[in-house]
Amino acid sequence: MDIVGGFDVHRKQITFDYVETDTGESHRGEIRPADRENLREWLEEFTERFAEQQAAFAVEATTGWRYVVEELQRAGIEANLAEPADSRALQGRKKRAKTDRIDAKHLRDLLVIDRLPESWVPPEHVQEIRTLMRMRHSMVEERSAHLQRIHAQLFHNGCPKQERDLLSVEGRQCLRNLNLPGAARRVVEVCLKMIEHINEELEPIEAELRAYARAQSGCRALREHYGVGELTSVALFSELGDTRRFSSSRKAVRFAGLDVTVHSSDEKRAAGKLSRQGSPVLRWAAYEAAKGAYRKSSPDHEYYLQNRERIGTNRAALSIARKLIRRAHHTLRELGEEAMSEPVVVSSSA
Repeated sequence: MDIVGGFDVHRKQITFDYVETDTGESHRGEIRPADRENLREWLEEFTERFAEQQAAFAVEATTGWRYVVEELQRAGIEANLAEPADSRALQGRKKRAKTDRIDAKHLRDLLVIDRLPESWVPPEHVQEIRTLMRMRHSMVEERSAHLQRIHAQLFHNGCPKQERDLLSVEGRQCLRNLNLPGAARRVVEVCLKMIEHINEELEPIEAELRAYARAQSGCRALREHYGVGELTSVALFSELGDTRRFSSSRKAVRFAGLDVTVHSSDEKRAAGKLSRQGSPVLRWAAYEAAKGAYRKSSPDHEYYLQNRERIGTNRAALSIARKLIRRAHHTLRELGEEAMSEPVVVSSSA
């Protein structure tokens, strides 16, 4: 490459640092404000100035990377997406103040010496469905939080534990019959309204996700595995992506954050814990599908029972979740390019 650089992206500005490899001359500065239009203008000036030269830039895979990568590709510049945690680890122990210029230069230097830990840049249709899937996951968590607030108010005011579903007709009638103080009653009513609103907004989103699962090759293949449904197949597909970038299924498990950490010194060894260094949506999908292993029809039923006796229900399900991630890795890898193909038809009525 004739020009190699790095971008450090923030909401107010994009700090850049690039070097001309032939002369060693470096350039640094800021693009303000940090939006698509200003970046596009800067890149147009950049490509006019270095019209006959090839350029490559690196940017961390943090919030804001998408439009930066899109504009780099639009300008004919090679875009390299860096994995944030591994990039920071390569900086070593902190010896100086942290600044945006240092971060941009660090990305540039890693790209120059070909040591940039790269992240996968998904195709546009995968980015779109991943965004919807993550939105759905956040909305479900918000719905659960409102339900927990209702239970907390009932317990705080000494109400009997409710065994029935509070969102059912019987459950709502029971809530209306409870003798609650005014403020607690207000909390319950607001939470119920918020849950109803979330459910209304979730319906079309889930319909689109299910239609995508039925039409997309990778999702259809993943649904062949026991316990994987329409929503979980979209989550597994959109988060794992092109598994050919993993050299082994073990690395796919680590990517999901389902690997068990190890801390040992001499003869001492601490009990391992989940690293959780990965996508929460991917972990949710694998665990949700793995919970079906308690059924006798599951191919992992015996394995699940053996682990449940030894380590408990939750850890046994996590063991199955790791197996599912490995299977998903091999399934998508074997499909190759077809796994990442766009769905033929995406329709809520499909």
